[in-house]
Amino acid sequence: MARSDLLLSLVKAGSSGDRRAFQATTEAIIAEERAKNHAVLADRLSRAIQQNGNGSRMPAPSLVTTDALNRGRDFISEVTPRRTLEDLVLSDQTRRTINELIEEQHRADVLRAHGLEPRSRILLVGPPGTGKTTLAEALAEAVSVSLFVVRYESMIGSYLGETAARLKRIFDYARTTPCVLFFDEFDAIGKERGDTHETGEIKRVVSSLLMQIDELPSYTIVAAATNHPELLDRAAWRRFQVRLNLPLPNQKQLADYISILLCRFNESTQFSSKAIAKTLGKLSYSDAEQFCLDVRRRQVLAMGEKDLKNIISEQLSIWASKARAQRSSEYEEDHARASSAPTSKR
Repeated sequence: MARSDLLLSLVKAGSSGDRRAFQATTEAIIAEERAKNHAVLADRLSRAIQQNGNGSRMPAPSLVTTDALNRGRDFISEVTPRRTLEDLVLSDQTRRTINELIEEQHRADVLRAHGLEPRSRILLVGPPGTGKTTLAEALAEAVSVSLFVVRYESMIGSYLGETAARLKRIFDYARTTPCVLFFDEFDAIGKERGDTHETGEIKRVVSSLLMQIDELPSYTIVAAATNHPELLDRAAWRRFQVRLNLPLPNQKQLADYISILLCRFNESTQFSSKAIAKTLGKLSYSDAEQFCLDVRRRQVLAMGEKDLKNIISEQLSIWASKARAQRSSEYEEDHARASSAPTSKR
C-alpha cells in the first residue's frame, strides 16, 4: 500500500482539481509499486489515470504500459550497486553534501509535509578516473535503488528526431522506477546550444533533455558526469541543484584509497600505503585501483611461491617505468607542437 503522505497528496490534488499534482502523485505511487515488483497493479494504475470518466484520455504521456517501458530499457544498462560511500575517499565538503542529499531522499515525506521536495539532480565534474561513476553507484546504494547507466551507442540515432524520442523513452522508464539515472560523458548530449558548429538536431536533443529533466519527480535522481564542463549548455548547469568538483587526489588521499584497497588482501603487504602512493606519484583513483588489481593478479598466479612484498616491489618498478615513458612521450608531443607552431615576424 502506498505511503500515507502520497495518499494524502492524491486526495488533495483530486479534490482541488490540480491535474498536474494528481498526475505527479500517481506517478510516485506507480513507482513505489514497481519497486515492490507489483507490476500488474502498476500497469492498472497507469491505464486508469490515462482515461477519465467520459472515456477520453487525460494528457498523461509519461504514464506508459509495460511494453512501452521495456522499449526504454533498451537504452540503459541496469547496475546493482555494490560500491558504498565507505569505499570512497572524498573531501569533507563532498561527503557532507552527498550525505545531505541522501538524508533528503530518505526523509522526503518530512520535506513534503512542509511543501518541499528533496534535491534529486547532481552534476559531477572532474578529469577521468576521479570516481564520478563510482560516486553515482555509491549514491544509488545508499538510497537503495538501482543505477541506470544511459547507453549512448544505442540511444543516439541517425534519423531526425530519433535521438530525442529514445531519450524520452528513457525518462518515461525512469519516471516510474525509483533509480539513479546516470549520464556519463554528459557533454555528449548536453552541449552548448549556442555553438555554431553543432547541428540543429543536437540543439533539439538538448532542449528535449532539459524539458525531460524538469518533469522528472524528485524520487528519480539524475546524476551526470563530465570531463569537459566548458562544453555544457548554460541552461543544463542550472538544472542541477548539486554540483560537485572531483579533482585528482593529492598524495594523502591516494594513500588513504590504497590503504582501503590493500585491506582486501589476505596477507601483510609490508609496504605502507604512503610509501606506495609516493612511489606511484600523481595518479587517479582509477589508476590506483588498477595497480592494486595488478598486484592481486600476480599474487593469485604466484600460488604462494612469491611473497606479497616482492610482488608489490616488482609492480611498483613496472608502473614507475610506464610513468617515465608516458612523461617522455608527452614531452616529445609538446616539443613537436612547439616546433611546428608558426613564429611571429619582428
